[in-house]
Amino acid sequence: MWITPAQREALSGTFSQADESGDRRPPLETFALAAAKGDRAAAQELLRQLLPRVRHLVRYLVRHDTDVDDLAQESMVALLKGLSSYRADGSFAAWADRVVARVVFKNVRKRARARRETIAEGGEAVAAAFDRSSLPDEIVALRRAVTLLDHLTIDQRQALVLHDVLEMTIPEIARELGAPFETVRSRIKSARARFVSLAHERTRKEDV
Repeated sequence: MWITPAQREALSGTFSQADESGDRRPPLETFALAAAKGDRAAAQELLRQLLPRVRHLVRYLVRHDTDVDDLAQESMVALLKGLSSYRADGSFAAWADRVVARVVFKNVRKRARARRETIAEGGEAVAAAFDRSSLPDEIVALRRAVTLLDHLTIDQRQALVLHDVLEMTIPEIARELGAPFETVRSRIKSARARFVSLAHERTRKEDV
């Protein structure tokens, strides 16, 4: 069962617009290359432009709003540290998406291990430099899509987002998740079926 064009737009439309603007600012690649050479102003502008996109993707990949800020901050740090590995042979936004996804996957696996080992989790610190007041209200715009995603298993959710939002191939997803090719294919199929079913159910309720 395939997601309809309208449902695909609902799932990916907000995310795809997260780093689009009507102005003529230099592309992200320009700031990324300058930041990699030590230009602090370029690094600050790069992070400022990336933040809405990063928050969108993190929220697609995790179930709880309370995790978004911490994971977004951790992702931004990883992006800065990894700038030297960006070769400008493709879209910087796509490269950044992969980095963010890996940060989220690492965090999910870490939490799963902690639960299995019954290790008590400590309080989560939020750095003072992470200024919430300057953030646009993207989370509200994502609500309809993430409400449906929140009903999927974490494995289904990750596979669907990587494939239908980031447009990664099944082999690429299999490498990112460390899962067999057929397992990824099955997760995507199950996630689509569940997503479509939930969307239809919600539409019926709204029409009542």
